[in-house]
Amino acid sequence: MPPRSRMPNPIPFVPEMAEVAGGLHKVLKNGAIPSTTVSLLQLRAGQLLGSTYFTLRETANLRQAGEPEERITAVATWQDATCFTDPERVALELVEAVLTPNPSGERVPDSLYAKASECYDAKALWTLVMAIAHIGFFAPAALIAKPIPGMPPGLNYTD
Repeated sequence: MPPRSRMPNPIPFVPEMAEVAGGLHKVLKNGAIPSTTVSLLQLRAGQLLGSTYFTLRETANLRQAGEPEERITAVATWQDATCFTDPERVALELVEAVLTPNPSGERVPDSLYAKASECYDAKALWTLVMAIAHIGFFAPAALIAKPIPGMPPGLNYTD
């Protein structure tokens, strides 16, 4: 039996979703940060959320962009991997901080923001925020509706 989603394609039911998603996609392609950085942080988000859909999608995006398997695999252990640039490490640290509860304080402390500000200007930082927001926007769909992993948007739901 082929894989099935839990829910049908949302667009016929909530067409407004396409507008919001389109706006987020446009921001991610504004050139302020490399698309590889977006995919790396979204892969890490998929790992943290336990979303096969996100992890397969971003792994495929990174492979298509020519990223070596070493870097793709090392996203799970980015803290001690030596194959990431400082800006990529900050992006990975930011997404992890946002998505991981911190019982002893702020999720994004001033020290992390200061590191991010050293690597990124205001436009790039806002673009990173929107890259994380993009995952936040789609996380409920990925986890509840369970789109079919490996299928392109629009074809990833069983109707």
